[in-house]
Amino acid sequence: MVARVLLIGGYGNFGGYIARALAPDRDVRLLIAGRSRSRAEAFVRALDAAHALEAHALDIDGDLDEAFTRARPDIVVHTVGPFQRQDHRVARAAIAAGAHYLDLADARRFVCTIGELDEAARARGVLVVGGASSVPCLTAAVVDHHLPGFARLDALDYGISAAQQTNRGLATTSAVLSYVGKPIAVLRDGISRTVHGWQDLHAVRYPELGWRLFGDCDIPDLDLFPARYPTLRRIRFAAGHELKLLHLGTWGLSWLVRLGAIRSLDRHAGRLLGLAFLFDRFGSGRSGFHMVLSGEGPDGRPKRVRFFIVARSGHGPYIPCMPAILLARKLARGDLDRRGAMPCLDLLDLDEYLGALAGLDITVHREPAHA
Repeated sequence: MVARVLLIGGYGNFGGYIARALAPDRDVRLLIAGRSRSRAEAFVRALDAAHALEAHALDIDGDLDEAFTRARPDIVVHTVGPFQRQDHRVARAAIAAGAHYLDLADARRFVCTIGELDEAARARGVLVVGGASSVPCLTAAVVDHHLPGFARLDALDYGISAAQQTNRGLATTSAVLSYVGKPIAVLRDGISRTVHGWQDLHAVRYPELGWRLFGDCDIPDLDLFPARYPTLRRIRFAAGHELKLLHLGTWGLSWLVRLGAIRSLDRHAGRLLGLAFLFDRFGSGRSGFHMVLSGEGPDGRPKRVRFFIVARSGHGPYIPCMPAILLARKLARGDLDRRGAMPCLDLLDLDEYLGALAGLDITVHREPAHA
């Protein structure tokens, strides 16, 4: 049986990566959906696929019950952000239609409350997954892989550095800008403390990439991980621009928000994104992910593990898209029997995740050492 996979935002930034990965799959019939039917039709015409493709007009703020009745999906993949401004109406409509649901949400509350749909999802026999992306799927997979090597895990310090020359959309930009300068609750010294988005300016030296700048960001892990890894006393997630000038510019704007001179930067996302594009010729297509795990080793000595992913040739966006791709394939083939609603945890392990990136211009670097 071929599964009908409805890809909402299928001609968009992340949706396009997922579509190109799933289209050749013989177990998948891809349905490309978005607010513009003409754009969906144009994207479909340019895509090589194992089965006939369909284009659908669909607005996530519109009548989803009618749209899903028309599309008849077996699996819904929701890529349309920013999720910071959304509730779970798309997931609820998918459940009502008897379809599995995956999203690429990075919004803290959105992902952490997806379990509220668990009873409804189980009643319909479907899987509902929030955050099928880098956070919390990849980040938890990295921790789980290295956790057996620690007698006690004390701290996680990690982040994502974007490539300047990469496809980046308005929704992603708006999502990031929504918390720049805003207060964020984090675990520091074993208690909840407040930091501010894009502040706590710091640098990390990457293999191949050199020094990249970072600032604090808000993600689901900040709520999920202290409960998942109860010995943690500190967790920091940060993000940054490849170009230091742009990063420092955003850092400066964060102070205007924090001090109340600007209410929020996300309302200026279009202009700031346009400005960022002007600097593309000064950047590259190289992005990175890093995680530093610190604690105590089995021998009682302090232990630290440094894990890096370096993506070149603009292949970085495949990393956050990979969980949705892998889970859609598993569901289409009947290889995943989990049901209910949950954040994207314990569904993919690190070896499976990294194995799916093989063939892309992506390299993994590991630096285990005693502190």
